[in-house]
Formats: sequence, structure tokens, C-alpha cells
Amino acid sequence: MRTSARNHFTGQITEVKPGAVNDEVTLRTQDGLDIVAVITHGSASSLGLAAGKPAFALVKASSVLVMVDAGNGQVSARNRVAGTVTAVTKGAVNSEVIVASASGAEIAAIITNESVDRLGLSSGAAASAIFKASSVIIGVD
Repeated sequence: MRTSARNHFTGQITEVKPGAVNDEVTLRTQDGLDIVAVITHGSASSLGLAAGKPAFALVKASSVLVMVDAGNGQVSARNRVAGTVTAVTKGAVNSEVIVASASGAEIAAIITNESVDRLGLSSGAAASAIFKASSVIIGVD
């Protein structure tokens, strides 16, 4: 499948916590990341999501926040991947920032140039990619 989402993670569902309206779904990627998604109960049912089922997760780069000095920072977002900036590509207004985890998983974020400068982001800098569970789309083949 081809999509416009910059972040595409393949793996297996490890857990589905059902709810009356929304279910919490955890996908373990091939790189060992746990991606948490909150999707409607109807969607989880129609996709047949259950532990062990192969699936993928999509996250738009514009939904990813970048944080530095995240050690003591607390945020409500369920997905937080610590790593190192491997690339910063500046545009006229926004930049694409790639954060790689220790396991090699890469996450792309689109943030303003002002934020890149303010955070001191450059290749080799420590950073975390953060995104909400509600920003994750789960799919199956």
C-alpha cells in the first residue's frame, strides 16, 4: 500500500483494550517500538484486530512534535520515541526533522523553522518524537 503519510510502521498487534466507543490498540513494530493507537470500537472490530495479527500504523509528519531535554518532561501523548536527529531539511517556513530511535526506527516530523532554531535541532542532537494515540491510523492488508 502507498500513502502520503511519512511515517509507516509495520508489525503485529500485541494488545487490544476494548471500550464502549474507542479501543486502545498497541502495535509492536519490526524495530521493536510499541505504537499506541486509539480507534473506534467499530473500526477495530471490522479490521479483526487481535493480538498476533499483522498490521500497520500510519502517522502524518505534521502530527509529530519534537521535544528536546525530554528527561523530566511530562506530556499526555502516549507515543514518545527518544532518539537522535539524523536529518533536518529546511524549507521556506517549515522543516522536516528525522528522529531515529536506538533500534533504528525513523520518525519524520514537520515543524516550523523557528522551532528548529529555538530547539537547536541539527544532525546528531538528542530529541524525542511525540504523537498522540488519536493521531495514529491502523490498517491491515
